[in-house]
Amino acid sequence: MDYGHPVRFGVFITPDAAQPERALALAVLADELGFNLVGVQDHPYQRRFLDTWTLIVAMAMRTKSIQVFPDVANLPLRPPAILAKAAASLDLLSGGRAELGLGAGGFWEAIKAMGGPVRTPGESVAALDEAIQVIRLMWSGERGVRFEGKFYKLDGVNTGPKPVHPMGIWLGAYKPRMLSLVGRAADGWVPSLGLAQPPDLLEGNRRIDEAATAAGRDPRSIRRLLNAGADVPAQAFASFTLEHGMDTYLIGGVDDPESLRWFASDVVPAVREAVAAAR
Repeated sequence: MDYGHPVRFGVFITPDAAQPERALALAVLADELGFNLVGVQDHPYQRRFLDTWTLIVAMAMRTKSIQVFPDVANLPLRPPAILAKAAASLDLLSGGRAELGLGAGGFWEAIKAMGGPVRTPGESVAALDEAIQVIRLMWSGERGVRFEGKFYKLDGVNTGPKPVHPMGIWLGAYKPRMLSLVGRAADGWVPSLGLAQPPDLLEGNRRIDEAATAAGRDPRSIRRLLNAGADVPAQAFASFTLEHGMDTYLIGGVDDPESLRWFASDVVPAVREAVAAAR
């Protein structure tokens, strides 16, 4: 299950509020080392974390080439119309280097403690489906836009600005209904290794492809990203690409400069060489 896409690498940086400059310095170093993107987890209720959106804006302003995105944004605490405006604004400010990861939510008691809604699994998927529609409408640039959903509404809003590039909506998804939503309506899939095992990647991609085909979409247009640790061997990354359909890897556990340099110099070229040789 190799979709033939170039292998990309990014870093998954911890938004540690105790060391805010470290996160920014790592993003700058990742940019200098040629990584493709930076992802930051979004847990607003975690008191030890910086706000993810504020942090990725600061990262974007300090870097030149690397893409930035929330990995993934906590939808229950971030209204989709406002999230769409923020994402498009960051895309403009960064010269087209912003993408949008979205998650249906979890840790419901913590979300409730911040004033957010508590949703059942079914409600979470339905709300995410609506949110994708709202975000795309907010990026349309049209005037007087209306949307009537169970969870979200637009009542004659003048939308804009538009992103400066075709911004992706990438979903953190594991269960069948969420995977089908990726195939039907999203631009990418972002699971995490551990929560998803290699067989789950195969099954997830199968479900995504089926849903995409049923919706008249080309499955190859959907990005397949994976959050993984730096301890994963190079050959395993190559296998994830060649046999499990993944194309982009967000590497956690590299929260110091030397680890990041080592991964860039030793692992990244080894993976790309192995994939190129097999292809």
